[in-house]
Order: sequence, then C-alpha cells, then structure tokens
Amino acid sequence: MTKKTLATLICSVLFAANVQAKASDPYESFNRSMYDFNSSVDDYIAAPLANGYKFITPSVVQTGVFNFFNNLKGVNVVLNDVLQAKFSQSVADLGRFTLNSTAGLVGIIDVAQYAGLEQSDEDFDQTLAVWGVPQGSYLVLPLVGPMTIRSAPASAFDSAANPASYASVGLYYVSAPIQFMAALNARANAEGALKFINEVALDKYVFTRESFLQWRKNLENDGKVSGSIDDDLMMVEEKIGSGLNLRLSDYKQFETAAKSFGYVVQKFDLAAKNFEQASHKIEHLKPR
Repeated sequence: MTKKTLATLICSVLFAANVQAKASDPYESFNRSMYDFNSSVDDYIAAPLANGYKFITPSVVQTGVFNFFNNLKGVNVVLNDVLQAKFSQSVADLGRFTLNSTAGLVGIIDVAQYAGLEQSDEDFDQTLAVWGVPQGSYLVLPLVGPMTIRSAPASAFDSAANPASYASVGLYYVSAPIQFMAALNARANAEGALKFINEVALDKYVFTRESFLQWRKNLENDGKVSGSIDDDLMMVEEKIGSGLNLRLSDYKQFETAAKSFGYVVQKFDLAAKNFEQASHKIEHLKPR
C-alpha cells in the first residue's frame, strides 16, 4: 500500500462521513484559477522566504515569534467567547491572555500552558454560525486562500479585533515589518502541512477544499466528532493493520488540514510526520 493509497483511503472515509461539510462550490472554475495563482506565489515567493527564515532563525526564536502572534489572537478569542455566550470559557481565555501578556513577556513565552489554561480557538465565523448564518459557497481569493461567503466578512472582524492590526498606526515603515513577520511565521509553520498535501493529494485543490471545510465544521462543533466517524476510522485502522502503529488520533489530524497559503496548522503537521513514518513501515512490509 503506497502513501497515496493510504491517504486516499483515510480521506475518503473522513469526507464521506461528515456530509454536513459537503462542499458548495459553484465558483470552482474561478477558485481553481485562484488556487493555481496562490500556489505559484507560494512556490516562487512565500516558500523560499519561509525556508530562509527557518534556516537562519533559531527554533527557540521561531517558537517565541509564534507564541507572540498567537497570544495577540487571544483578544479576538475572548470577544467571540462572549458573543457566543461561552462566558466560563471567556473567563479562562482572558486569564490565559493576561498571564501570557504579563508573566510570558508579552506572549513570547506560553506560561499559561503550565497553569493548565488550554487555548481556545474561536473566531467571528464560528460566532456567525452560532447565530444561524449559513456558511455559503466556497471561495478562494488571491493571496488570501480558501474561505466561504460567511467567513469573508468575518475575517474583517477578526482582523479588527487583533491588536497586531493597530501596531504603530500611521507609521507604515514600522507596522509593515510586523505584518510581514506575522505572515512569514504563519507560512513557516504551515510547511509540513503543505508538503504533505503535495506528496499525497491526487487533486490538491479538492483535497484542500474538503480539508478546509472539514476543519471549519470541526471548529463550529467545538471539536466534537460524531460516533459514525469514529466507527469508520476504526474500520480503516483494522484494514491497514495494527503493525503500522497508527491511532485514531492520527487520522483525526485531518480536521485541521492546511489552507492553501499562509495558515498555521500544527496538528496537520503532526499528521504528516505520522504518515511519513507509516509509509516507511509500509515499505518494510512489502515482499522482497
């Protein structure tokens, strides 16, 4: 069984199991053109810059940069907690943001994790979903990537609620490098996910679209996965064989599959590593 066969089997189960995440893609022709454009920009500009950044920047600095920008998102998370009436969660998220912003040196060090304060992942797109606003059609925008009709205006709210958007207002020569560093850091963290897509996807556009919609649906459901998906994944595990040492938790990493350009998907990066290890084991199982 090749890596592509393995990935196809798992993806078919995941995408077939969650019918609620079925794509509405009436603009597929336009979307594919934008996907190809974004991929070209990534290949010739973003990827080389991100690889250079990772090469010259110590890992501890990369972690600090990631933590800093990730902490700034905490303001938006708390706002959307309140808008979704998740008041207990908003208190915990506010405590996490406050702790990291003070004891964590403006978020460079994630000290809140040691206090047991797990990070929530809320945004205005999820808030609109809670309010009953339909998702709408799938879109791919130039230099932005995949989204839906609903998430397009929601992203404007999220940007306005992120303190990084107001860094040195009026001083473009100061704010521009900050925004550039945020994008560069995001692209660097998505490297593993994008590499995985390039290696296993039969149709990278469809793979990215379905993975994105599955990821968004999972966020809307607060990470709750239906029992039918668990059952289907158990079936996949039995077919693949216990000798590969793959767990259901590995397969579920697909819920955070990569967006096409500039998105951080840490769990999917872990999935890539797991499947890389699996492919090596599969190679060893082949008859000589």
